[in-house]
Amino acid sequence: MTDPAHPSLVRIGLPGHQVIHRDVAANGARFHIAELGDGPLVLLLHGFPQFWWAWRHQMAALAEAGYRAVAMDLRGVGGSDRTPRGYDPANLALDVTGVIRSLGEPDAALVGHDLGGYLAWTAAAMRPKLVRRLAVVSMPHPRRWRAAMLRDARQTAANSYIWGFQRPWIPERQLTAEDGELVGRLIRDWSGPRPPEEEAVRTYRRAMCIPSTAHCSVEPYRWLVRSLARPDGVQFYRRMKRPVRVPTLHLHGSLDPVSRTRSAAGSGEYVEAPYRWRLFDGLGHFPHEEDPVAFSTELINWLKDPEPDR
Repeated sequence: MTDPAHPSLVRIGLPGHQVIHRDVAANGARFHIAELGDGPLVLLLHGFPQFWWAWRHQMAALAEAGYRAVAMDLRGVGGSDRTPRGYDPANLALDVTGVIRSLGEPDAALVGHDLGGYLAWTAAAMRPKLVRRLAVVSMPHPRRWRAAMLRDARQTAANSYIWGFQRPWIPERQLTAEDGELVGRLIRDWSGPRPPEEEAVRTYRRAMCIPSTAHCSVEPYRWLVRSLARPDGVQFYRRMKRPVRVPTLHLHGSLDPVSRTRSAAGSGEYVEAPYRWRLFDGLGHFPHEEDPVAFSTELINWLKDPEPDR
């Protein structure tokens, strides 16, 4: 559970907007969500090392465009439950689809960044009836990710932090040392020339220091590496051969040092539906925060397009 001393940290308001914060039950756990607007559901999934607030710019833009924008804290992060297990991608994807059902909606447009993007790919393959559209940011398809990690030396080097997460306890101590200084450094290093504002970076640093958050944040990455040769991992990646059959928007920053463009660009081979690739020139790993206007415009125009092309 989230430390009760920190509720105001994750239940942040948005200036000029009445954000609704509440908890919903799904897949055996409790998840904090932030909600704004009315209309078709757009569910936003954050990445590492962030929480729901990463989508603050898009929530306002989506609400104004006539959508019900809901950003959730993933399991173990922000205001959601810190459970002792359940951090494999299949279970985390069931968290996502369970939240859709708990919100009383028949389906959602899923928008995921980084780890959230990995889970969005997974949810669209595992529970296709619950995913109306799919938008993935800064993350290749899971099978492309696995291939790049095993065969592309440059991608392996770019993901050196993930290899570092395999050590016990040390990553947790590093992430929380000096009030989350490493979190700020990672965000700045992974951004292009226009990183998120310093106040945002301080907010992410504080959120990582909520008890147990660092441990829960690295557990999914531990599974991703340790499962590469294990039966459960082989089975998962075999399941991910199932194609995505909903319109898909793939967004990527040309300067992303974490997920190389070459690694992400071939993900369309796993989509049997209209697939649109959009490369943001001069942006890094966080395009939704580095240039929120351009990002939100691209996303909303695609959501409103009744027949998105390839």
